[in-house]
Amino acid sequence: MIQAIGLTSKPRRHAPPAVADLTFDIPPGEVTGLLGPKGSGKSTAVRLLLGLQPGRGATLVDGCPLHELARPARAVGAVLGDVPGHPGRTARSHLRMLCAAHGLRAARADELLEAVGLGAVADRRLGTYSLGMDRRLAFAAALLPDPHALVLDDPVRDLPPREAAWMHALVRRHAAAGGAVLLTGRDAGALARTADRVVVLADGRIVADQSAALFAGTRLRPHVAVRSPYAQRLAGLLAEKGAEVVATSGSRIAVYGATSAAVGEVAYRHGILLHQLADESAAAAAPEDERAAEQAPYDARRRVPLPAPRSRPAPRRTPHRPLHPVRYELRRCFGVRTPWPTAAAALAASVVCTLLMARGGAAHTSPLRLLSGWPAAIPLPAAAVGAGALGALSYGQEFAYPALTPGIGPEPRAARLLAAKLAVSGALALGLAALAALLNCAALRLTLGPGHAPDPAALSATTAGWGALAVGCAWTGVFAACAFRTTALGLSAVLSVPLLVAPGVRALLGGKAGRQFLDAGGALWSLLTGAPQADDRAAIAALRSAAQPLFVALALSLSCLVIAYVAGALRGRRRGRGPTPVRSAGAVGIEGEEG
Repeated sequence: MIQAIGLTSKPRRHAPPAVADLTFDIPPGEVTGLLGPKGSGKSTAVRLLLGLQPGRGATLVDGCPLHELARPARAVGAVLGDVPGHPGRTARSHLRMLCAAHGLRAARADELLEAVGLGAVADRRLGTYSLGMDRRLAFAAALLPDPHALVLDDPVRDLPPREAAWMHALVRRHAAAGGAVLLTGRDAGALARTADRVVVLADGRIVADQSAALFAGTRLRPHVAVRSPYAQRLAGLLAEKGAEVVATSGSRIAVYGATSAAVGEVAYRHGILLHQLADESAAAAAPEDERAAEQAPYDARRRVPLPAPRSRPAPRRTPHRPLHPVRYELRRCFGVRTPWPTAAAALAASVVCTLLMARGGAAHTSPLRLLSGWPAAIPLPAAAVGAGALGALSYGQEFAYPALTPGIGPEPRAARLLAAKLAVSGALALGLAALAALLNCAALRLTLGPGHAPDPAALSATTAGWGALAVGCAWTGVFAACAFRTTALGLSAVLSVPLLVAPGVRALLGGKAGRQFLDAGGALWSLLTGAPQADDRAAIAALRSAAQPLFVALALSLSCLVIAYVAGALRGRRRGRGPTPVRSAGAVGIEGEEG
């Protein structure tokens, strides 16, 4: 049982709230329809119900506030529109990625793909899916954690009748198995056919809450349903007699303002064959071809019955984080092709830069620049920029294609997921730096001979410095994309370190104190660049390395981004996402959910 109590959105400027004081129940074993025209507040009500929009009110699942459940997605599955998946990812890859987030076995994805009729097209890219296939995938994603309840925001919008009928049949099967369903829509007839109870919204308020049968009998226009191979000819004859005729398909018409006896008499007088003649309301049973749409058109012969939802006790809340974050991040990263051309482009640019340095004379070039392919004319090595791009993609794609839904699913900014992204991006950065060093050394050996190529194994400090620079760029991209929510701004933050922050650090350290600070650690920078000092000056060497403007700028940028992340997390925890408590007799208030 789901109870919505006093749901009220935040007031808009110079306008009343989009929805106000909505109270209704979603009982198990039934489909509850939420009906209203465009702008009536249906979507706002659904988002308030799920805690995805700030406002007031309470949402209780078997008496427990929704935001206190350990795994809300296992209690309530939601379809809020099209699947926001990466267009280059396959449906199978998308669902397996979500399986890692929900702590499920990968085979669960294959089961649901078969159940929604997408088994035959599971390995096609999402960008090639039709609207109907996309909605089926949305149902599969909602059913993945085996929720007891479904909340569906107009899932049949813009779909053809056959697909819409399949969606409604799926909803009815879920309710028949004991699940609770909330279904919104604008079509009164279709909703009355599917739902057991209809709640009508107008201007953000409930104006009716009736059983579907009572709603159909009191609020829908009766009509005469006619099916004939000569339907268009009959429609013209009835229109001449003043009846209102609406064509519902090529051979079917709905006649308003006339009785079935009158329609049959006109057909008899003009010799028109009738296959159907019945008095109906708009909530009457769907046509036979729509009922047959329960068979999935994409994989009909292999359709698997949907599993019955299982009721489970409501555990108390823990932070909404992916259960297998590293597995999720690996599937997110390598489920699309983007990382491969990014890494290939970075390695190719690194080799080109190394060859240009060799052509211009590499005798006086430091080993660090030779290993990394870093000419003095560019602000960062190409491989470091590639590592920063891979880091920025980790959160840029997360927000551009939000597979994780805060509030009812794992939180995309959860600390465990951030740690997984840092670990994966750091490993990729080290791999990219190692490959770049090997390729650059091979290019130098081919062009200048073995004596002019640095040895990464012998230059351990230089190699370590190059790896640290690549990892620092990757982590800067991760934190910046998390803060700015886009890949472009994440990569811009990486490039701003040598272009903006490092010059500022140089200017700040340009005085006497700065020169003393730089001079005190000259040894390690000389060590990194091929001119090692005495062993007893290792401590001073470490200080010198930390004092280099680029490394100081990178550390400063990372520190600021970490502080911004922590501040955002604390602010989100304090502000919350869910509705604030509502004080009413018998109502249980809920507070904002932690971020």
